[in-house]
Amino acid sequence: MADNKRPIGIFDSGVGGLTVYRALHERLPNERFIYLGDTARVPYGTKSMATVERYALENSEFLASRGIKMLVVACNTASALALPTIREKIGLDVAGVIGPGGRKAVEITKNKEKPRIGVIATEATVISNAYFEAIRRASETAEVMQKGCPLFVPLAEENWTREPETFSIAAKYLADLKEFRPDALVLGCTHYPILKDVIQQTIGPDVKLVDSGEATADEVADLLFDKGLANLEPVTASRRLCDDMDHFYVTDAAERFSRVAERFLGIPPKRLEAIEVYGGDELRQKPDR
Repeated sequence: MADNKRPIGIFDSGVGGLTVYRALHERLPNERFIYLGDTARVPYGTKSMATVERYALENSEFLASRGIKMLVVACNTASALALPTIREKIGLDVAGVIGPGGRKAVEITKNKEKPRIGVIATEATVISNAYFEAIRRASETAEVMQKGCPLFVPLAEENWTREPETFSIAAKYLADLKEFRPDALVLGCTHYPILKDVIQQTIGPDVKLVDSGEATADEVADLLFDKGLANLEPVTASRRLCDDMDHFYVTDAAERFSRVAERFLGIPPKRLEAIEVYGGDELRQKPDR
């Protein structure tokens, strides 16, 4: 198979990376995708750096064994803690979500001399300071405030996008950020775009929200073009999210993944398999648990 015809690999610790898949799919309709959700070992945010690196490398090696042309690490925690290791070991172009999100936030701020940028993410991503460092690489004068918002993850998976409880939790999480008055707010977890309306209403209409998945999709498109890896021919006349051109794998709970995928994307994956990943090519299919 010609290199530009090969699929793009995406992995996440679970279902949240589907928002990155959607952004990539919309930005790159001529591409095929292979998605791996490590649902047996989620969440990554509570694990040590060594454990996250091991899981991330095993996932990356599995996707590489599927013949992908590049890898997108959709998981913010893995992007924060494991990207250098993946790049060293995998032998492919690798894109994370943190660098693109940080650069996009600086790009859209109105105060270029001293941008004020907020970041909401999981506790592990906040503690890693990965977004802070990405933003400061793009602007040495940027002021950055970060806030962990762990309850946004289950709220997104339950599709609680209009409930009063969700607005109440958002108000509590974002109170300090409202006082900080950022120009832009980075949604530093793949689940958070599902709650974009709640977050926007809570933080205020003047704050620009940055979806790291969308920013990543733009940079992946540029990278594929620059490397001569972009597929310039339509793969099918009627391309849709989750159609049979894309292949989804999970390491556990396939039925639940399918239900949440339908909440996130409006349609369940057509090709979904449950597997076990031990690193490299070693895997086996398994029944859903």
